[in-house]
Amino acid sequence: MVSQPFLTVDDQPINLAQALQYLQTSGKLKAFIGDILRQHVIDTELQTRQDLNVNPALIEQAVIDFRLQRQLTDPKVFADWLQSNGQDYTTFHTSVAFGFKLERLKAQITEPKLQEYFIERKLFLDRVVLSRILVNERELAEELATQIEEGASFEPLAREYSIADDRVLNGMMGPVSRGALPDALRAAVDSASSGQLIGPLELEGRWLLFRVEQFLPASLEDAQLKLALQNELFEQWIAQQIQKMAVKLQVG
Repeated sequence: MVSQPFLTVDDQPINLAQALQYLQTSGKLKAFIGDILRQHVIDTELQTRQDLNVNPALIEQAVIDFRLQRQLTDPKVFADWLQSNGQDYTTFHTSVAFGFKLERLKAQITEPKLQEYFIERKLFLDRVVLSRILVNERELAEELATQIEEGASFEPLAREYSIADDRVLNGMMGPVSRGALPDALRAAVDSASSGQLIGPLELEGRWLLFRVEQFLPASLEDAQLKLALQNELFEQWIAQQIQKMAVKLQVG
């Protein structure tokens, strides 16, 4: 029995072995196999869990919402869209249901670990908004610090004396991860309050003054951050499952 070609291009068949060789030559075979293994892990887990069923009404409403958002309410327009995306209504409906089940699976796997993972990452998730003045000489940094403490405005001094590119923004650096700060600066920031001047500090042979503008502590109440952490934990779980597998590439 002759196997069907994997692809046909201009009536020329491309079998699976050729397709995999093309991927290997282009350096994309590893990622391709990785995607297959990832989906295999998810599908296997979905089949073993009986508590992930989704109310059909919820799925139908999601389909309706999708069609409204994409202006696909007309049946023919929707049918054309499905065809152009290589789907029919059944496969589209299945993919929507899969999305719901995947989110429930993700929540079940990550929720027990989420709080601990958040605490582990908090140093890098917390942010602080800083402004700075960067100069080459310690004496100048000390003089500028004295002027600011005596009432001079930080912004014009930053524009005039700072050699950092952000001098055009009055020295405003914007939000910075606490974990990305040098140890000495992080220690000073952690004991400071909003509006407080820090320094002069020597960093990499130059002298800096910092003003703490605002603290932006991370919180799991932030839905976007929570989702990002869940995705990280879920991908870690998938990677752990793949590592346990004995994978062999066999092409006839």
